[in-house]
Amino acid sequence: KFKVDTIDDNMEGTMIILHPAHAAVSHRGALASAPLRAMREVELPSVFSRAVTAPMALGAVALSRSAGARRMRRNRRPEVVKSFPRRAARAHATCACRASGAEWVAGEQDDREFQSEEEYLKSLELQGALPGGFRLASSSLKFVPQEAQEMGELPMKLTVICLEDPTDQVAATFTQNAFPGAPVKLGRQRLREKQKIQALVVNNKISNVSPPDADGGIMASQRICDELAKNLQLPSGNCVLPSSTGVIGWRLPVDEMVAALPALEDLSSSPALEAAKGIMTTDRYPKLAARELANGARLVGIAKGAGMIEPNMATMLCFLMTDAKLSPDEMQQFLSEAVSESFNAISVDGDESTSDTTVLISSGHIDGVPPSVFRQALRELCRDLAAQVVRNGEGTQHVIRVTVKGAEDQEMAKKVGKAVVNGPLFKSAVAGNDPNVGRLIGKVGQTLGASGAIMAEGCVCKIGGETIFEDGQFRLDTEKERRLSGHLKFAAANCDLPYPEHRRVVDVEVILGGGGSGTAVVLGSDLTTEYVKINADYRS
Repeated sequence: KFKVDTIDDNMEGTMIILHPAHAAVSHRGALASAPLRAMREVELPSVFSRAVTAPMALGAVALSRSAGARRMRRNRRPEVVKSFPRRAARAHATCACRASGAEWVAGEQDDREFQSEEEYLKSLELQGALPGGFRLASSSLKFVPQEAQEMGELPMKLTVICLEDPTDQVAATFTQNAFPGAPVKLGRQRLREKQKIQALVVNNKISNVSPPDADGGIMASQRICDELAKNLQLPSGNCVLPSSTGVIGWRLPVDEMVAALPALEDLSSSPALEAAKGIMTTDRYPKLAARELANGARLVGIAKGAGMIEPNMATMLCFLMTDAKLSPDEMQQFLSEAVSESFNAISVDGDESTSDTTVLISSGHIDGVPPSVFRQALRELCRDLAAQVVRNGEGTQHVIRVTVKGAEDQEMAKKVGKAVVNGPLFKSAVAGNDPNVGRLIGKVGQTLGASGAIMAEGCVCKIGGETIFEDGQFRLDTEKERRLSGHLKFAAANCDLPYPEHRRVVDVEVILGGGGSGTAVVLGSDLTTEYVKINADYRS
């Protein structure tokens, strides 16, 4: 989706990738009748990282679908030839790394694959250029937790996002847990009082939730904000929004944190990748996504989260930066909508964090971005990050996508989807590549209950496009069982790697009877022994 100036009028804004072996090629989007003209040879973007070099011609984005071409892509590494010219470099980076959204579409699979941590991090770095008016800083420290001194020194990272000027263009959603952390309480207060915000400060390792302080950690978080404001020469600590993630119940090591806070000279406009790394806890790799907007504006987001993933009107920690000028009311509306369709539609373990926070903040440097365009870009970006969070779930080997249709309303559709991805028996079966479809049907039936008899009638369930339940009966045979198991293996990934091998999913569809209009898509993860090991030793 980037423009090439020399494109004919009837092909503007599109391109085609041709495999050099001239294997069977299918395309997405209309191809004009004018003949295709090869422009130059390029190294394919990372989204096509297993393909060899190919001519870039005019037309529509096309991917090889033949088995032979897929085998060739697996067996050959790309050769570096002429790169994109300087003027197209930014468009190349954006096109190469942006999400296709296929993870959220029934029957679709995202084609992106990564061969190494280096390749993955490079793809994030290419996307991570900051919007105008933002700078970042990070620092590290060591501390001994007062509540568990036998653990000795533990590491902590501090991450700062700073704007050139205070802004009222800020929106946020927070956890609905009845025991929110002190940073969540301060954040709600800042927004309720319509405070202008100029900086965000994030620490990992300790979440500052209900520690045994007189005020439950409020003064500790506020002191961090006040000291950072002094360091960065901000108007006051009240223009700093704090966030914390990590162990629940411990006190913040405030003195050590204050000593390690970044100073004004530490701020830089380097890409957001380091900030994405800095907010990690049990995450295996950083999560970052970006979108280009009108008039050169950008929307860049980073997120963390691997466990306690069952958000409720918020997500784990997610920070969205833009230079598009919007009203605060628009930003809050768009953010709430996007969160509902993304972070509130995922689950790893059914546990809602006490620290969930999503912040959208704008420097307002670029005017003229249509609100509808921003709204759609924000929705896409949040869905991209939410999918990354699930894929990076603690011990996750499979991402499970459940598409529910025909429910009486959207709430019921989401309820059914969440029940499936949270069902420990079905999650365990998926982890073992075992198509134990009875566990899927049992969970759907349990969720519908007696009151859902009409929706149960005529219910159809599919896995990997294969109908496994229809007209009240299972539709199974030996060959189908093999294909189902193959689909699960196709979606599996190594959960020990510090990068995502791919972005494929286990595709589950539930079409309820009764002809209702309620639909929902929910992403979840399997349940592995690695998840148990991680959480058995979480604090250490």
